Amino acid sequence: MRTEVISEPGARDRPNEDFAGVCLPASGQGGCVIVLDGVTPPRDGTGCLHSVPWFTARLGGALTELTVSRGDLTLREVLEQAIRRTAAAHADSCDLSHPRTPQATVVLARWSEDAVEYLVLSDSVLLLRSPGGALTPVLDDRLDRLPRSALASDAIADATVRNKEGGFFTAAADPSVAARAVTGTVPRSEVAALAALTDGATRWTEKFREGDWTALLDVVRKEGARALVDQVRGLEAADREERMFLGRSKTHDDATVVYVEL
Repeated sequence: MRTEVISEPGARDRPNEDFAGVCLPASGQGGCVIVLDGVTPPRDGTGCLHSVPWFTARLGGALTELTVSRGDLTLREVLEQAIRRTAAAHADSCDLSHPRTPQATVVLARWSEDAVEYLVLSDSVLLLRSPGGALTPVLDDRLDRLPRSALASDAIADATVRNKEGGFFTAAADPSVAARAVTGTVPRSEVAALAALTDGATRWTEKFREGDWTALLDVVRKEGARALVDQVRGLEAADREERMFLGRSKTHDDATVVYVEL
C-alpha cells in the first residue's frame, strides 16, 4: 500500500488550519483517510476563545478515533458524534451559536475488505480511481451553486447562506449538519486509489484550469503530492495580483493532499 500526506500552510507567519490523517488499524483489514480544512476566521472574531487549529485538531482527533474504532457507525454518525464531542470541549467557555464559531470542511473515507465508504461536507474534494483508471470525483457543490452576491462579504454570507437551508454547510458546533453531508459506498474492488484534497490544493483544477480531475490525480500518482502543491504555489506566485483567476480570497491558501493506493 502506498500512502502520501502533505499539508502546507499558505503563509509562514500563520498556522496551518488544515488537518490530515491516514489510519491503518492493527487488524490490517482496512483503513481511513481524514482531511479537514479549517475556515479562516474573520477579523472581528468568532465568539470563541480557541483558534481554528485548536478546533481542527480536536475534531480531527475525534474523527480519527471514531472512524477507526466504531466500524458499527456510519460515517454520518461518526461525524455527528465527533462534532458533539468537540462542541462539548468548549461549550462552557465559548459562544457556539456565533455564525463563525470555529468550523471546517470534511472529507472522510473508510475502507474494509469489502467496501469503501465516503463522506464529503463543503468544498474539499475526494477523488476515487478505479483499477481501470476511471475517475469519480465526490463533491459537495452547494457553495459553487450560490450566486456571487450571496458571498459578497462575510456579513452577507453569515446572515444568509452559511450553515443555512438553501446555502452551504460546514462542521461547526451543530451535530445535525452531518445529515447534510454527501455520502456513499462503493465495492472495494472498484477502487484502486483515492485522494482527499482541500481547496488550497484543488486550485490546480478549479481555479487555474491546469487540467481536469483525472489530470490532477495523475500528477499526484506519477510525481507525488509534493509536486502538486509546488505547482499550485508556482501558479499562485505568477498570478499574485489575483487578476486573471477570480474567486481567490487570498494569494496562498493552506494546501493538503492525502493519497492512498489500496
